[in-house]
Amino acid sequence: MMTRSRRNWPPLLACVGLLAGAAGVAPAQPRSAENHAAEGEMSPELDRAVAQGLAQLASLQNEDGSWDSGRFGRNVAITALACLAFMADGNMPGRGPYGEIVDRGLDFILSTASENGLLASDAANGPMYGHGFATLFLGEVYGTTAGGGDTARAQRVHETLVRAIRLIEQTQNDEGGWRYNPVPYDADSSVTICQIMALRSARNAGIEVSSRVIDRAVAYVRRCQNPDGGFKYQADSGASAWPRSAAGVASLYYAGIYEGSDIDRGLRYLEVNAMPGAGGAMSRAHYFYGHYYAVQAMYLAGGPSWAAWWPAIRNELLNTQNPDGTWTDRSVGDTYGTAMALIILQMPKRYLPIFQK
Repeated sequence: MMTRSRRNWPPLLACVGLLAGAAGVAPAQPRSAENHAAEGEMSPELDRAVAQGLAQLASLQNEDGSWDSGRFGRNVAITALACLAFMADGNMPGRGPYGEIVDRGLDFILSTASENGLLASDAANGPMYGHGFATLFLGEVYGTTAGGGDTARAQRVHETLVRAIRLIEQTQNDEGGWRYNPVPYDADSSVTICQIMALRSARNAGIEVSSRVIDRAVAYVRRCQNPDGGFKYQADSGASAWPRSAAGVASLYYAGIYEGSDIDRGLRYLEVNAMPGAGGAMSRAHYFYGHYYAVQAMYLAGGPSWAAWWPAIRNELLNTQNPDGTWTDRSVGDTYGTAMALIILQMPKRYLPIFQK
């Protein structure tokens, strides 16, 4: 199987260039954690927890390649995240100890594609969430395996990914964002970051992505930032909340904005309001969603931010793993919580293209 070197993936030059010109932002490179590993990032305890979690997650896969998650049933978002958890360990379709698991998950995601490009299962709830995560997964597969295997399926992955990206571009609303359904009406910051990550992954893999779409999306995310550095749910009103604030900071990084007052204020807000280790953290709403994005934001920030955040979230997750290897999420389900926890814990492995610069 042909693979691509991570060092040769196309950067988001078009987006960065446009943003630098339109918004006055210098495309400076951050001191991210990509090439600046913190001391003692990995540990035997972490390795054991990940191994147990991956084994349990694999055992929960359905025959059709999907994963169930509580009331949402067989869902493309949960399936995409579960597959990304295995890819974060270096498994690719048909390659690695869990290569077959990822292979079957890919087949399920492909089977959900409609003619208009939407990736959604029958159990879809707010389909643009699932579409964003599923498109991100396809972008990661395409970028690491030249399409995901044999020639026929590689072509299918490419065509499905392109249609999925075009749907995202065509359903951006006038504000520059997206919401639950694939129609250009209203928008919120949470769904919008899902689409930004999908666009970034596809662009990294060599798929053409509209720079204007990215520019407008970033403008929307910036309008969602409050004076305290946090991000509100929609641009017109709302208080800051740490999970979507983590998503907001990460989205700016993925759009090629690496420094500035909005980044600094966002990071500070997270450090004050979401630092792992606080008592009763697992009962906080949207815990895994928030830390999925927060660990990415701190990884991309690098330096002291990563050095402080990483051991804190690592220890918190290691201390809250269930005896069977799962993590409990009372809202969406344990499959979701386990997949998210595994993606977070495997950040230092640096396998997934989306986490690289």
